[in-house]
Amino acid sequence: MKSVRLDDVSKMFGTSVGVENVDIDVKPGEFFTFLGPSGCGKTTTLRMIAGFYYPSKGKILFDNKDVTTLQPNKRNIGMVFQNYALFPHMTVFENIAFGLEVRKMSKAVIKEKVERAQKLVHLEKYGTRKINELSGGQQQRVALARALVIEPDILLLDEPLSNLDAKLREETRLEIKRLQVELGVTTIYVTHDQTEAMTMSDRIMVMKEGVVQQIGTPQEIYNQPTNHFVASFIGESNILEAEVVEVKGDAVKVKLDDDIFVQGSMTQTANGKKLSVGESIKVSIRPEAVFEGTGPNQVTGTIQFVEFTGVSINYVVKVGSNIMKVMIINKGNEILKRGDSITLHVPEKGIYLIGE
Repeated sequence: MKSVRLDDVSKMFGTSVGVENVDIDVKPGEFFTFLGPSGCGKTTTLRMIAGFYYPSKGKILFDNKDVTTLQPNKRNIGMVFQNYALFPHMTVFENIAFGLEVRKMSKAVIKEKVERAQKLVHLEKYGTRKINELSGGQQQRVALARALVIEPDILLLDEPLSNLDAKLREETRLEIKRLQVELGVTTIYVTHDQTEAMTMSDRIMVMKEGVVQQIGTPQEIYNQPTNHFVASFIGESNILEAEVVEVKGDAVKVKLDDDIFVQGSMTQTANGKKLSVGESIKVSIRPEAVFEGTGPNQVTGTIQFVEFTGVSINYVVKVGSNIMKVMIINKGNEILKRGDSITLHVPEKGIYLIGE
């Protein structure tokens, strides 16, 4: 297991900025995810760690050893690409064995290591199959076995599940996490899928337009977004314009509309930012943080849309001039209709304040 450190790393493509001033420390054995929309710089950052790109500025270190300009084959990394990059003319066994053969290991050692890797990804009976005889999920497991068989210090995965259907994605997601925990290998994972990032990661780095927006645990990213982008990109959130009208100690009262006020806490602000009266801010309220009925921060609205999912009843509600999404867990409760009035309340801990 090795640590990975990026020290003020930037990458330029001509006059265009690919990645700007990235500072991260990935701990040994950590599952660290780069998350963001297409074109945000996450794959560029991964490719610099792999050695396929060299930074325009900054350093990359493995266990405090500078590998910034070290060739990819000297870094002892395992890489799983989005399209798997398997050799179609080779068998499963031959694909997995490729990296070991390049390292000029003996046939006996290669056989032992490949068979162990096949067992690890549940492909023991597929060694003689050609790649085009496998399903997408099986091909993905071959790519994973090929990356792991060389016993890498660091495992890099670039959108490895994007070509799989939803059910297979979920199964393979669990398989990758199981292997990572079992082997303890330092893993850096690239995805635009929030569910993958939230369920698999020890920590997440959220990126936008080449710039790091926030680094934290899944709980920190979800419950304490540092800005509007993170709050809106991670899961669903009601982002409402507001004005601070009163501050008493940690209690903050904000105005959402002419006659709609809610109270939050200074402890529930992005980066612990202190707010002041008259300041324009944004209020983030997750749909699942809103409850039907009377209680703190109570408001009344009109239902615009109803969606029944089985697990939950999802309402789109007009509250004053604002539109709010509300998720009520289905406990056999009555389902209201479009046009019905609904009373809602939000506990103080469900209100997160984001300064402009």
